[in-house]
Amino acid sequence: MPSHITLRQFRYFVAVAESGSVAAASRMLSIAQSAVTKSLQELEEELGQRLFERNSRGMLMTPQGHRFLASARKVIGAVAEATRLHSADADAGGGPGGMLAIGVTSLVAGYYLSELLSRFRRSCPGVQVLVTEDTPPFLEHLLINGELDVAIMVSNVLAEPQALVAETLTRSPNRVWLASDHALALADEVTLADCAAHDQVVLEADRIDDLMRAAWARHQLKPRVLLRTSSLEAVRSLVGAGAGVAVLPDFLYRPWTLDAQHVDARALRNELPTVDVGLVWRRGLALKPAALEFIEVAREQSRARRA
Repeated sequence: MPSHITLRQFRYFVAVAESGSVAAASRMLSIAQSAVTKSLQELEEELGQRLFERNSRGMLMTPQGHRFLASARKVIGAVAEATRLHSADADAGGGPGGMLAIGVTSLVAGYYLSELLSRFRRSCPGVQVLVTEDTPPFLEHLLINGELDVAIMVSNVLAEPQALVAETLTRSPNRVWLASDHALALADEVTLADCAAHDQVVLEADRIDDLMRAAWARHQLKPRVLLRTSSLEAVRSLVGAGAGVAVLPDFLYRPWTLDAQHVDARALRNELPTVDVGLVWRRGLALKPAALEFIEVAREQSRARRA
């Protein structure tokens, strides 16, 4: 088999094969249809074979596609099995050994992962840690498939809560971010209606925007959106420059932008859902010793932060 095929290409191919269309696969994986299409095209070019026939009814597998599907399922299954098998034994020092597969979103990684990994490595030096950074939907997909042991992510807006266990590590209230000289900065506390009168800079990451969209709807407000972005630094820069305001959880707040502009934060008078960061793993999974230790270290870090 060609050596440049990636595990993600295997997953995308299997999703299209099982759902029968690129559109259905993209919904299942929560990624753009163009990304799935590009992945399939690259896969077919790498193999030198057509895996699907495209027609108005969807994607029909060719005979080569059926043969490749069997191989792809074996590869994905082997990766999941290897991850499980590498974690059963204890190392010579008596602590857990083997491999631990952790998932994390890019937003959460910058605020929780480094300290947690340092603590865990001191506690379990015999464990090989593999970290996968991806979007919340894809991390859930990997958890349910058994390809990740545990993930650290925003845990109160899961798409598959019935299939996953979520344990909250921290609950972060939302506040309004604004420039120091913004008109709303004169008050100690503002309302969502106050915010809705100003342009919004929306962070589209980790489903935080989903929580806020629901909050605006509950209060029957339709704020003007200046920009939707996945870049937290872009949000900080625009807010610091006075271009708009942003409603975001406290765990992301830093008072300075890269351009040394000051960003203030004000409490909200309206009651909004918190943004919970926590541990997530597959429901019914017998957690390996390394995963159990990682969860306990995360709990200890959470308790230390609250102390």
